[in-house]
Amino acid sequence: MNLLLPESGLLFWMTVIFAIVFFVLAKFGFPVITGMVERRSRRINDSLEAARVAEEAIENLNATKEQIVAETRMEQERLTKEAVGERERIIGLAQAQARQEADRILQEAREKILEEKEAALKDIRREVALVSMTIAEKLVRKELSSAEGQRELLDRLVEDMTEHKDMEVS
Repeated sequence: MNLLLPESGLLFWMTVIFAIVFFVLAKFGFPVITGMVERRSRRINDSLEAARVAEEAIENLNATKEQIVAETRMEQERLTKEAVGERERIIGLAQAQARQEADRILQEAREKILEEKEAALKDIRREVALVSMTIAEKLVRKELSSAEGQRELLDRLVEDMTEHKDMEVS
């Protein structure tokens, strides 16, 4: 048996067997194989379409994300400006209240100083009056210690009274 040149009977049977196998495969095997290839092709195409849709969705989400980030930044800037304005308003209000309170305290201090000044002046006047009375008392005692001083004092008092009466009459 020569493998390179087969005999004609062997070649016939090989051809018949090949035709039967080919027919069985063509009838039952190839449709299954082509169906599986077509299903796989459809699945691949569906996967590619799904990937394309997912890619578009991701692009849309990225665009939406960028828009939301931009809006958030604008809102943040607006809120920051509002917060700065509110802070300035509160600071101004606090400063105005502090000025009013300082003015009120200063006015109260001035009034208290004036009251204390008046009280001090009254005390000084009273002390001066007491000192003056004490000095006058000592002088009167000194003058009244002699008879001549007593006469002079009486003359002066009478003279003052007559002057005082003359003034009332005129």
